[in-house]
Amino acid sequence: MVVSIENAEYKGDYTIKLKFSDGIERDIDFSNFLKNSKNPMTKKYLDKELFKSFTIDYGDINWNDYEMCFPIWDLHEGKI
Repeated sequence: MVVSIENAEYKGDYTIKLKFSDGIERDIDFSNFLKNSKNPMTKKYLDKELFKSFTIDYGDINWNDYEMCFPIWDLHEGKI
């Protein structure tokens, strides 16, 4: 089964609620990932306005034309 993200809703801080095509919903907290990143291209998303600028394209969540993105299955499993 191919799983995609149907909807994403910013919940506050660095948490996004994702709804997947199989009906699963998960609140994913990206804060640890962002705070522990060594990459300045990733770390800049600690700016909450930039963080909130995500889009859903082709069933995947991404920031700034895939500057930052995550494997869908990892998000589905609640892991980043």
